[in-house]
Amino acid sequence: QVQLVESGGGSVQPGGSLRLSCAASGSIFSINTMGWYRQAPGKERELVSTVTKAGSTTYADSVKGRFTISRDNPKNTVILQMDSLKPEDTAIYYCNVEALAGLKTITLGDYWGQGTQVTVSS
Repeated sequence: QVQLVESGGGSVQPGGSLRLSCAASGSIFSINTMGWYRQAPGKERELVSTVTKAGSTTYADSVKGRFTISRDNPKNTVILQMDSLKPEDTAIYYCNVEALAGLKTITLGDYWGQGTQVTVSS
């Protein structure tokens, strides 16, 4: 019902920047919260940042002041600007969307992207 396409991952040196993008498409009626999670090797998936339809944002303490989340509602897109990257930011980053969607019956669902690798290393 909802497909998420992520882009923008890659490798960067400490102190560098990356910009992740996630575009949602499909039988979408409306999107509530959009966000990013990450999972490092051997660790559980953790919240990085979220943004509501109204623009309210949340950030993990570990990324506050370095990452900025934004969204383009008409384009159903969420962006994560990551600055001052650290080696501990290395992980697979997943886009997450809570949306009302459906062809015949509209239901609230939680959708995930396929993940994009971010590697911070010198």
